[in-house]
Amino acid sequence: MTNRKNRLADQTSPYLQQHADNPVDWYPWGEQALQKARDEDKPILLSIGYSACHWCHVMAHESFEDAATAKLMNALYINIKIDREERPDLDKIYQTAHGLLTQRTGGWPLTMILTPGDQIPFFGGTYFPETPRHGLPGFAELLRHVEHQYRQHRSKIAAQNDAMSKALSKIYGPQGRPAPLEFSAGVRARDELEQAFDSQHGGFGSAPKFPHPSNLEFLLHHWSASTQGGNPDQRTLHMAALTLKKMALGACPRS
Repeated sequence: MTNRKNRLADQTSPYLQQHADNPVDWYPWGEQALQKARDEDKPILLSIGYSACHWCHVMAHESFEDAATAKLMNALYINIKIDREERPDLDKIYQTAHGLLTQRTGGWPLTMILTPGDQIPFFGGTYFPETPRHGLPGFAELLRHVEHQYRQHRSKIAAQNDAMSKALSKIYGPQGRPAPLEFSAGVRARDELEQAFDSQHGGFGSAPKFPHPSNLEFLLHHWSASTQGGNPDQRTLHMAALTLKKMALGACPRS
């Protein structure tokens, strides 16, 4: 039996090389994959992760190493793997798009489905299990459903993509750089994080959760600014501190 490697075998990223033995017909991000998606009119399945990511390894073992799931992925999609440590620019854009689509914080593995012509995501998520559990659909079931939606609802997806493109342009500006924030944007961001805050376990949103250093950094900066203004926002400090404490305790063995 031959050990056939896919296109990721020639990549320099250790994370991409970890997937070189997958039966998935992975492509690295680049014009070859994007043009193939356009030529074959197949949606792009974009998977972003990094080598030390636990849930990336879980999803790889459950789905990307599974011959039946890989066969389905290869038949319905053009599959692209990205190392977030190698392409933080793309990760940032698609994490933002995930938040706009789902109204939830993202994480890794980031699983996005893109239209082939413009690479705009019309569906997004993070980890998906091999079979339905924890309120999440099974990955194979999800692949069939999303591809069916792509074939049956082109006009609705096109309208959604147009709105997504405009939203991303407002956030990043025409050259992909962050646009200047309005004065009240920081207050709105703090309020949105508080609405998603888990006061019992820390973090934001529901499981599965991922650490988001940018959220914690923002909260600490916001607390510092409020302190300097003479009106310390203790709730903001509490959100950051409890999240960090729960992360630390979660990594320690219980006595």
